[in-house]
Amino acid sequence: MKGSDVVLILILSLTLGTINAGAQEGETSALIADFDNAQPVNNLGKEIEIWLREDGSDTTQSCQMTFVQDDALGNSSGHSVRLDYDVDSPNPAYNGIRTDLNHFNAAGYKALNFYIKGDPEKGFTKKLKIELMGPNKRPSPYMIDGITSEWQRFSIPLSEFWGIQDWTSLEKFVVVFADINNDPKSGSVYLDHVHFSA
Repeated sequence: MKGSDVVLILILSLTLGTINAGAQEGETSALIADFDNAQPVNNLGKEIEIWLREDGSDTTQSCQMTFVQDDALGNSSGHSVRLDYDVDSPNPAYNGIRTDLNHFNAAGYKALNFYIKGDPEKGFTKKLKIELMGPNKRPSPYMIDGITSEWQRFSIPLSEFWGIQDWTSLEKFVVVFADINNDPKSGSVYLDHVHFSA
């Protein structure tokens, strides 16, 4: 076997490992963010950022992200992202994180999946709004319910994101904390292994 063949096989193996990370047995998936690099960059090479109502001018509400060694799949060297949110404000309050999906083509996939848990010491919301944004740049929301203090895999059929008609060029994945949805209105949740599955 030529040296170039070995390199090609190694590259293919690493690529498949990344594509299938976080997948259930027998499931084909595309990894969006596993946070293992402990940097605000997703697996597509795009920024992960905090977003705040009115660009953070209201200091009575906030959101912070921290990368921690607590991997949902038990990888000892892996990370997740901890989101410390505060929407306990006298004003309308909402914030969260978002990441660019780099025009990801999800046409061949059926579900958006991720792992999430709450921090029992700091408190956490049981509900959380997730949004996908298609090429029309309009957010399409879905509310998950049943977050606990243990890692859980949530799987949302893409058909539930009714606002998206064109799945060939997704713009953003967004997590939304809001005073009207979250109880308690301040706390911490952990997010890991965001991926699409076929």
